Amino acid sequence: MDKPNIIKLVNGQKGNLIKITELNLEGVMRRRLLDLGFVTGALVEVIRKSPLGDPIAFRVSQTTIALRREESSKIEGELISNGE
Repeated sequence: MDKPNIIKLVNGQKGNLIKITELNLEGVMRRRLLDLGFVTGALVEVIRKSPLGDPIAFRVSQTTIALRREESSKIEGELISNGE
């Protein structure tokens, strides 16, 4: 059985499809991201990275959301597709 490829959202490349496994956020930011669809099991697509890598645009639940490196580094998921 293959071990799942777990990565942080911040390390995703354009076109990657990531299934969220863990949110390591607390307080208002955690609540806001949960409300936006960043829940365990949700599929997130990396849409675009800024030239300096901050912020990064993600698509979740048919909505495009830009997150700063600080937030996206605290969300982990299983790499489902690398965009190929």
